[in-house]
Amino acid sequence: MKNIQINIKHLRTLKKFSQERFAQELNWTRSMIGSYEEGRSEPPIDRLIDLSDYFKLPIDILVKNDLSQAKDTSFMHIGNQRLLFPISVDENDEELIEIIPTKASAGYLAGYADPEYIEQLQKIKLPFLPTGTHRAFPIKGDSMLPVKDGSYIVAKYVDDINDIKDGRTYIVLTKDDGLVYKRVYNRIAENQTLLLSSDNKTYDPYEVPIQQVLEVWEFTCCINTQEYDEKELKLSSIMTMFRELQVELEAVRKMS
Repeated sequence: MKNIQINIKHLRTLKKFSQERFAQELNWTRSMIGSYEEGRSEPPIDRLIDLSDYFKLPIDILVKNDLSQAKDTSFMHIGNQRLLFPISVDENDEELIEIIPTKASAGYLAGYADPEYIEQLQKIKLPFLPTGTHRAFPIKGDSMLPVKDGSYIVAKYVDDINDIKDGRTYIVLTKDDGLVYKRVYNRIAENQTLLLSSDNKTYDPYEVPIQQVLEVWEFTCCINTQEYDEKELKLSSIMTMFRELQVELEAVRKMS
């Protein structure tokens, strides 16, 4: 159980606690902390439960994984616990992002909380991204035109679902539908739901109870894998013009 020795010290350091202060937090003795961190003894199951409860981390993550490369911001909330997905870096210490392959996107619902699944994902470097944990998700269908089928949405992990901003686009992982890319409206205060809307208005908006929501990722950028032809660009411009015109008409109607 070498990992637990490393992890106790690292997690204590993330909290900026001395051994004495950490012992007080856990209701242990300072000598226990020192013994576990130096590998002179191993914590029994009741002590592991103490650590799991305190850090909201599953016991198997504490025991099986070396958490020493993780920053505090790389802890991701899954339900009432946190799983660790350390931000990956290349040989130049530059951050990498994981790519969810199109063929594997259906399996993301089963693997999103599995460190081994996340670890095996391919990674790329996008140096222009803001700080935070990012992933690239494949887009299927035409519900979010002009974003084309086969494109990738690069998105930033949202720590708190209450931070969702009305009208912005998000990747949403739900228990029933898996991964979807939609324009989202926060209805948590009114009825504990999110309203998911497509930009292609042939698809009706729908509400999702927040209990069904497993992850939310906010749009950062789009990577198109196909070239737009001239007709598509004109169609997109026309649709945008009509949407803006409708807003103007609504404004005039209200004033009159």
